[in-house]
Amino acid sequence: MAKSSRRSFLAGLVAASAWPLPSWADLGSPAFLSAGRAPSGQDMVAGLDLQGNRLFQQVLPGRGHAFCAHPRLPHVIAFARRPGRFAHVLDCRTGKTLAQLQPPDGYHFYGHGCFSTDGTRLFTTENDYENARGVIGVWSVQDTYQRIGSFSSGGIGPHDMAGLPDGSFVVANGGIETHPDTGRSKLNLATMQSNLSYLSEEGVLQDQITLSNDFRLNSIRHLAIAPDGTVAFAMQWQGDIGLDLPLAGLHKFGTPVRLLAEDDIRWREMKGYGGSIAFDHGGTHLAITSPRGNRLLVLDTASGSIQVEHVLSDVCGVAPQAQGWCATSGTGQILTIGAAQATLLKQTQFQWDNHLVAL
Repeated sequence: MAKSSRRSFLAGLVAASAWPLPSWADLGSPAFLSAGRAPSGQDMVAGLDLQGNRLFQQVLPGRGHAFCAHPRLPHVIAFARRPGRFAHVLDCRTGKTLAQLQPPDGYHFYGHGCFSTDGTRLFTTENDYENARGVIGVWSVQDTYQRIGSFSSGGIGPHDMAGLPDGSFVVANGGIETHPDTGRSKLNLATMQSNLSYLSEEGVLQDQITLSNDFRLNSIRHLAIAPDGTVAFAMQWQGDIGLDLPLAGLHKFGTPVRLLAEDDIRWREMKGYGGSIAFDHGGTHLAITSPRGNRLLVLDTASGSIQVEHVLSDVCGVAPQAQGWCATSGTGQILTIGAAQATLLKQTQFQWDNHLVAL
């Protein structure tokens, strides 16, 4: 979509109504989104305020994984857990499902996506499993989220993706080949190679980063972006568990990759699994979770060292707030994470799922 047509689209939205466009303020300006399972057994998406109160919740057709929120409109894209094929577009004011997205035959979603900077397009990570290649699907917000194209993700197994300050985006290609016929089995561990791929909104590959052969089995999975465009990535080790292997790294376009706290034995407690990752608002510290290891680590981005280790049962979701982070767990806890301590904010009856998304 050309820039002129994007401007026309946004102008058309305004002209179509005598009232201002709806926004997140109409819902009380929720701070976070998370998937969870209610006590009834229903899978839900919920909007939370800074105190952990639910401002809204909507039923999902199955277990959710992650979400992306439109930059202005109160629309949430709720993605199925891999290898799911649903992505629902929800109007969080009314609970209405605006669109039900399905990838083409032979594809499935990977659970993540992001909007273009101007909000006119949605991008989704997908698996073309018959051809063992990663794909980014492109959907038009203007046309009720119709699919308008796709392009290569730059690797196999694109999981997370995130927008960058310059309007391009980065994709975490986890490198693991899967096929729905074999569930979540990993089919190419002998040759797998994950990467970070930097792409324009038109799908042009601008840069690509791979890890050294010693870390080839570290699957790059989840991403966070600092204010200056630095990319943090969380990894999941596909080899023998019990090694002191780093599960987090940093990269900035045009510079070498940095793996963090490479010799720290506390990585062993993470059980090889980086669940979610988030910068603080200043980009000076980084939080990474492991529900398998019941750990949340806080790292200093300048030194790369682990500053704090929190032992928290089944913790996975983490997102920045004004001071430190908010975190969620499968045991129903919502916590605030500071420089030195974790404080229980609210105990709920929800089983919070993998990711907490800041709005």
